[in-house]
Amino acid sequence: MPPHRRAFLADACLGFPALALAAMLHRDGYAADAKWAPPDGKPHFAPKARSVIWLFMNGGVSHVDTFDPKPALTKYAGKTIAETPFKDAQSPDKLALARVVVQNDANGQQRNKLFAPPVGFKKYGDCGTEFSDWLPHTGACADDLAVVRGMFTTDDNHNAQTQFHTGRHILDGDFPTLGAWVHYGLGTLNEDLPQFVSLGKREYWNLKDGQYLGPAHDAVPLTADPANPLDYGKPELPVRPEEQKLGFELSGKLNKLRAADHPNDPALDARIKSYELAFRMQKSLPEVLDFAKETAETQKLYGLDRPETKPFGSQLLAARRLVERGVRFVQIQHGAGGAGAWDAHGGLKANHAKNCLAVDKPIGGLLTDLKRLGLLKDTIVVFASEFGRTPGTQGSDGRDHHIYGFSVWLAGGGVKGGVVHGATDEIGFHAVEDRHYVTDVHATILHQLGLDSRKLEVPGRKRLDIDHGAPIKEIVG
Repeated sequence: MPPHRRAFLADACLGFPALALAAMLHRDGYAADAKWAPPDGKPHFAPKARSVIWLFMNGGVSHVDTFDPKPALTKYAGKTIAETPFKDAQSPDKLALARVVVQNDANGQQRNKLFAPPVGFKKYGDCGTEFSDWLPHTGACADDLAVVRGMFTTDDNHNAQTQFHTGRHILDGDFPTLGAWVHYGLGTLNEDLPQFVSLGKREYWNLKDGQYLGPAHDAVPLTADPANPLDYGKPELPVRPEEQKLGFELSGKLNKLRAADHPNDPALDARIKSYELAFRMQKSLPEVLDFAKETAETQKLYGLDRPETKPFGSQLLAARRLVERGVRFVQIQHGAGGAGAWDAHGGLKANHAKNCLAVDKPIGGLLTDLKRLGLLKDTIVVFASEFGRTPGTQGSDGRDHHIYGFSVWLAGGGVKGGVVHGATDEIGFHAVEDRHYVTDVHATILHQLGLDSRKLEVPGRKRLDIDHGAPIKEIVG
């Protein structure tokens, strides 16, 4: 009995992940597990952006120490919230959005005291937006950024990383991520590269993207190492390019022979050229990640000359080179491992100073580089984290998880620059002005890409209204 053709295809790719093959087949409506016709790859209306670089800080960035200055925290430092004019911040009605853990001493009195930011703030750009002194390079790009200070979410543990990507609480089940929806909805811009890429480590709870859309819509995991950009992306044994080419051609001939015996399975025959994608990617990815082709000035711009900034800087330079070549969605995770590197329950000053040092210069370099190359107008850059951190102290010098108010920012792709939208209260506890759930960020990005999420729904998977969100119209042109 000859092997099943799909098994044969999977085995014959000479080390190339089946993910890329599945993605290409699904895009053209030939996926083995497809139960519905995929979109035609065209935007629903005129797009203002074509690519996304999604920067996600794992662990929970403290908004009040980075993007949302609160002088009241310094003025009332050391006092409990109950001892300040803001004592109603923890009233039951204001905490009704989600569960909160309130720390109490033996007398039942709250012992969580307001914690003054261990860093200063400075106004940047013509817009005068304030950024933490830990983020001078990001601040220098203030006139290109839209800072959204009124975010909230509902999962107070680090599963909120998944929630920020999917829009759903992890207890609701498994849902596609934003990158998967973009991959599902739009056609590729470069046949030699994957449409959806992930850089950086991801935790098991935030590892998959396609979910019910299928594994074809999972991101292709890459590294910024040109010698090994893709796990299992090379043949197990040394194979010369001409040998690979012969192998691809032989596979095509064998599948055509099988098609004569199985006329009801013409899809894989029609898509035998997907083998060519494997061959092209093995050649194209090392070229994309060959930073030697960049000037010394550009490498320095991303911080590749410093050990503190080189790891993240390499990923951002790779992201720029990928979108430059037509990759739609580049998802970059910073600081994964356990709860996440930004999870500062203690030692917040040292934690955030170290992490900001690692990401700030590369981010400033990315935005500067995209702008000077004319790519920022077509590329949305997003900086996000699963939640913020409490205005009160945890222990002597840390902050706990905080879901009621935090910040993200967006730039490029038709996003207005020099804008601050939304606000938290005087101590950064609650989002009180222009509040936005995480799917509003998703909806904004999809809108700029020319996609209507309601037109992407699949049979049998009716989405809730909150799953779709609403574009933040105040920050887009």
